[in-house]
Amino acid sequence: MFRTRSIEQLTCQSQGEHGLRRVLGLFELILLGIGAVVGTGIFVITGIAAADYAGPAIILSFIISGLVCILAALCYAEFSAMVPVAGSAYTYCYTSLGEIWAWIIGWDLVLEYAVSISAVAIGWSAYITTLLAGSGIILPSAFIHPPGVEGGIVNLPAILIILVITAVLVIGMRESARLNTLIVLVNVSVILIFLALGYQHIDGANWYPFMPFGWSGVLAGAAIVFFAYIGFDAVLTAAEEIENPQKNLPVGIIASVVIVMVLYVAVAAMLTGIVPYGDFHETGAPVAFALSRIGSGWGAALVSVGALCGITSVILVTLYGQTRIFFAMSRDGLLPKYFSEVHPTFHTPAKVTIIVGLATSLLAGFIPLDVIAELVNIGTLAAFIIVAIGVLVLRKSRPGIERPFRCPGVPFVPLLCIVSCAGLIFLLPGITQLRFVIWMLVGLMIYFAFGLKNSENSGAVTS
Repeated sequence: MFRTRSIEQLTCQSQGEHGLRRVLGLFELILLGIGAVVGTGIFVITGIAAADYAGPAIILSFIISGLVCILAALCYAEFSAMVPVAGSAYTYCYTSLGEIWAWIIGWDLVLEYAVSISAVAIGWSAYITTLLAGSGIILPSAFIHPPGVEGGIVNLPAILIILVITAVLVIGMRESARLNTLIVLVNVSVILIFLALGYQHIDGANWYPFMPFGWSGVLAGAAIVFFAYIGFDAVLTAAEEIENPQKNLPVGIIASVVIVMVLYVAVAAMLTGIVPYGDFHETGAPVAFALSRIGSGWGAALVSVGALCGITSVILVTLYGQTRIFFAMSRDGLLPKYFSEVHPTFHTPAKVTIIVGLATSLLAGFIPLDVIAELVNIGTLAAFIIVAIGVLVLRKSRPGIERPFRCPGVPFVPLLCIVSCAGLIFLLPGITQLRFVIWMLVGLMIYFAFGLKNSENSGAVTS
């Protein structure tokens, strides 16, 4: 279970009957990264973190979380250029740390993506319900809430949006990327319009005191707003479907993280400059709320549409990432082979896409948001730590291997990534940490019961 797989093995495997077509260019890749991230974070989390944790210094919180993600992105970029196949951190750990660690990170990513899809779909449902209500269309409470919440039976809009996106992903990656490109361009345009409208209404007094909760508030805010960056690693699950991956993957992942961080910092500065940070207690839609405060009703409506687009793109990219993780683990024998069958017409892993779509739609439809959303941050941070360790291990064990992109500042950048991610995990609630440990123990039981016996690597030599 500690055997690794060679990069040559993985590359050859990706070119067989279970391989995927390379159809994505650099521009589509960058927009895929932006689409995976710019959604609920920028339209929801910003106000909550400013009001409850950091005040105007939420700007620093976004910078700190963004820098942590850039450190992780540099580590990911080195691996992605060496191993341009599906699976992201799971595949990278298989080449550097061994099968057991690959399983752990794969199981961790299953948690991250599954709860992300469901949580974001619930947010999408809330936004579309509010927009429809503003137009005079009131949906019955029984069909917009899960059981036990305000008389709910099922959150039907959340189920429907996941099923629609599942159908798009089954049809093809090129079509999915085109839809994502359109959505992201609309979303970013809306953000730029907000910045243009809000600029003339900034009141410098709203930035004083800048750190009302001190550095402890800034760091706690960084741990919370880290949710806003979750998803950029989903870009790497597309490695097997990207043209010229050795060049485009490192550029795509680093560029998307930097662009997102700039957007987040700009929006955070604008929000806290327009509205006193304490007033964000009143709303879960801070951008639209700020525009309403300055009398731009049409701008608030436009932002609501942009938020809906952003949330839709996050669901699309995250659902895509979840299916590719399952696909890679199945192809390696750690999950049933059924999950890695490629559709003969669409050339997509249609079966696993449908299964993931159905499972996450049921979670979103019948489980309350506060129950499923707590585990997202810790899963991502754990993945970042293991990837950074993998970079250090592979530099030591295989120093001569070709690296089209080299993470700069090794060992300091990976070590800084490990320490900073561990620090953010420590700042998360204890109950979240406990649930994460329980999830990992369940995963290990599945590995020893099925994966260890059925692994394609069971007869391989250590690479």
